[in-house]
Amino acid sequence: MTGFSHVSEGGEPRMVDVSGKQVTLRTARAQCLMMLPREVMERLDQGEIHTPKGAVFQTAMVAGIQAAKRTGELIPLCHPLGLDHCQVRIRVAGEQELVVECSASVTARTGVEMEALVGASLAALTIYDMCKAFGHEIQIRETRLVEKTGGKRDFKQTEF
Repeated sequence: MTGFSHVSEGGEPRMVDVSGKQVTLRTARAQCLMMLPREVMERLDQGEIHTPKGAVFQTAMVAGIQAAKRTGELIPLCHPLGLDHCQVRIRVAGEQELVVECSASVTARTGVEMEALVGASLAALTIYDMCKAFGHEIQIRETRLVEKTGGKRDFKQTEF
């Protein structure tokens, strides 16, 4: 036994068989911590950054939701899920910090942790892409699961 759910006894990659699991409500929330240079943060006006490419946060929110919905296509052994709900939020957390958060839920046999992580990550990458013309000092410092419910056990850790 390898101990890894996505590796067979023989060491081959495999998709986990969830057919025997109960269908339950599964939720997850993930966050990315971003550091933006002052030049970018100075462009923040009424909760949004406007660039020649458009409204940064609004675009990032849509990109994060779209990415979460396509997680099963992006991560090879991840189950494709039809999400019941997905939301991306972006908030200023400090003088040069943003927190990008993605929440997802589904009623299914498997959880939505990967969907929340992918959604938060892609939203953060979209912010990077849209703001890099103002400075490449942008950093995506940490991406992590904050909480999940449903399945074998719930999980919760401190937020940014």
